Amino acid sequence: MTRKVAVLVDGAFYLRRHHSYFKDDTKRVSSPRKVARDLWIHCVKHVKKDQGEDLYRILFYDCPPVRKRVHHPLTNAVIDLSQSATAKFKEEFFEHLVRQAAVALRLGHLDEENATWQIRDKKLQKKILTGKALASSLSADDYYYHANQKGVDMKIGLDIAAITLKKLADKIVLIAGDSDFVPAAKMARREGVKFILDPMNNPIRTDLSEHIDGKWTTLPPRIPV
Repeated sequence: MTRKVAVLVDGAFYLRRHHSYFKDDTKRVSSPRKVARDLWIHCVKHVKKDQGEDLYRILFYDCPPVRKRVHHPLTNAVIDLSQSATAKFKEEFFEHLVRQAAVALRLGHLDEENATWQIRDKKLQKKILTGKALASSLSADDYYYHANQKGVDMKIGLDIAAITLKKLADKIVLIAGDSDFVPAAKMARREGVKFILDPMNNPIRTDLSEHIDGKWTTLPPRIPV
C-alpha cells in the first residue's frame, strides 16, 4: 500500500538557510529559478519511493515582499521597496516555484504597520546600544527595512491538523528551525502520522526533538572550495 508524504516548508527559514549554505566566495546567492528547483529536489528526496512512499504535496509558506515607498532613516531618501533586490528575487522565485510539480504556495502577510528600519550587523548594533561604537559610523547600506510575518505559523499549524485529521498523508516532513509547531507535531503523532523534522543542519531546541519521529536533512554535503 502506498504511503503519502506531505512536505511543509517554512519559506523564510528555507531561503535564509539556502542563501547561507550555497553562496559562493563572491557572496552571490543563486538565481530564483535555481533556488526554486533546489527546493523541489530537497523536498522530494524525503519521499522514499523504494519504501512505498509517494508525494502528496509540497506546501511552501511565506509572505509577499513589501512594496511601499519609505524614507531612509539616515539619508531621508525615498526608497521604493518594490524595486529592491529582495522584492524582485521573491516575486520571481514564487513564479518559478508554483511551476514545480505538486507545489502549493501558502501566503501570509507582513506587518507593515509596525515595520522598522534595523541595522544589518547585530554585533555592531549591540556595540552602538552599549556605547562601544557610535551611530555616526553607520552608512546607508548598514540599514534594512524589516516587517514581521503574520499568519504563516498559523497556516502551517492548521495544515498539519487538516492533513492529519483528513488522513491526506501518512508522513509529514516539516522543514523549519524553531519549536512553534510542537502542539501540531504532538497532535499528528497521536493520530498515527509519522512526523519528521528537517532543520537544514540548524540546531534545534530540546522541546521540539522530544516530539518528532526523526530529524534529518537532504542538503547535499558542502563541496570544499
